[in-house]
Amino acid sequence: MASYRLGVRIGNWLEDEYAHQDLLRDFIRKREQGQLLVQRLARLQENIFKRVELSVSSDGFVHFGDTVLLMNPDSKSRDLEGTSEERDPEMCGDVTLAVDMEEVSLYSDEPLQISRGLSAAKRVDPIGRNAFCIVSADGSAVGEPLRYGQNFLLGTKGGVSDKLFYLASDHKTFKNFAKKSRLQKVFLTAEVSYLAVWQAKSLDPQLRLEHEGFPVPADTKIIITHCYTNRNLAVPRTFCVWSYFGREFEVVCHNYLDSHRAEEDKNHWEIITANPGSEDGTMHDRPKAFPEGYKKKLDS
Repeated sequence: MASYRLGVRIGNWLEDEYAHQDLLRDFIRKREQGQLLVQRLARLQENIFKRVELSVSSDGFVHFGDTVLLMNPDSKSRDLEGTSEERDPEMCGDVTLAVDMEEVSLYSDEPLQISRGLSAAKRVDPIGRNAFCIVSADGSAVGEPLRYGQNFLLGTKGGVSDKLFYLASDHKTFKNFAKKSRLQKVFLTAEVSYLAVWQAKSLDPQLRLEHEGFPVPADTKIIITHCYTNRNLAVPRTFCVWSYFGREFEVVCHNYLDSHRAEEDKNHWEIITANPGSEDGTMHDRPKAFPEGYKKKLDS
């Protein structure tokens, strides 16, 4: 006859019981403090997906103090232009500059911190992680228009932080470069320095001198240049990063020029403002205006 049955515990069961009690107490403590992984993830999603109100441009220009989106528009035909990889539907569509969620640590007991990395997300609705503020670098007052060739900063709270972090870049070195493309990387910094200073330039290189000093129009393609390195903000869509929220694109500083020495669409950006109409949303979502009678002619 067997001395033990399956239900009998063999070993130092008293110490095992104490260990289980410690685990239970640790679980209860973390739950009360909101430090469980599921709680931290839910809080992160709530913050970064919280809708942000963009600034309305009454005169059609970008102003210091405006809350905007930085969008790299999709201007490539899937049928005619680009390699087969670039024509991939996953590579197409408008993307916005956003805080990279890949580097946010959910496994630490420390409070959630803003990631210093950036990516391009396939979202054009304003949320915590992709809303940026136009900040003066030369003492210009809030409400004054940003002008071509004028220095400015791009600040964000990323939906997590209580203070602004600024878009910055620095020269590529043997140890400091973008992970995927190995080009000059961009990052967020809490320090205001020349590494965080940018300029807006006209899309047409032949008109840049003529446009310098004029206000920058909102919702219009421009080039955003890093002053310290003279490299342009870019989204090469062939380099992808993965985060908690899916596949996104790496953002770098690099000059992509065609045979005419003009910037390619990887360097094209639009500063998106809010729609002043009753439809809400952004100016990018607003229907295109047609001359009187033009729509009727199309319908007929």
